[in-house]
Amino acid sequence: MRVAEGPLAVFLLVLILPAACKVRVTLSGQSIPPQASTVYVGFFSNKAPLANPAFSQILTEALRDKFIRETRLRLGDQNSDLRFEGAVIGYSVTPVAVQGNETLSQNRLTVTIQVSFVCVPDEKNNFQATFSRFADFDATQSLGVVEPQLMSVIVEQLTQDIFNKAFINW
Repeated sequence: MRVAEGPLAVFLLVLILPAACKVRVTLSGQSIPPQASTVYVGFFSNKAPLANPAFSQILTEALRDKFIRETRLRLGDQNSDLRFEGAVIGYSVTPVAVQGNETLSQNRLTVTIQVSFVCVPDEKNNFQATFSRFADFDATQSLGVVEPQLMSVIVEQLTQDIFNKAFINW
């Protein structure tokens, strides 16, 4: 039997290779095991001493929304194919910029979270990681006034970091 050559060989490879792949890759770069259909996002508890009590709930809901919007996965329970759990372990405000006359001009809100990811169909993708993000604000403003906006920015960044680590392997 003679091996196919030229354009016919390329055509056959194009037909056969996608069927042989074990991981589904989408146009957004996601690689989600094809047998995974459900995702569980447990409540991210607050273990940071001074964290805004609403932050944990906002982060948990943002993660759930991201998975619903940007993947084919359905939300499930603790027996889901993919599972995310974690905690807020740091929430602090620190000065970051001092002007020439030694007055403070910028403060930084930094949030650190711990995340555990379990991928039942492909355990080599499991991970435990720490993510940290921050947002700066003018020192003349009180944290209470700017905190909702800062939390929104930080939550968006953290959810993207978690998504990338789990599904894009960054």
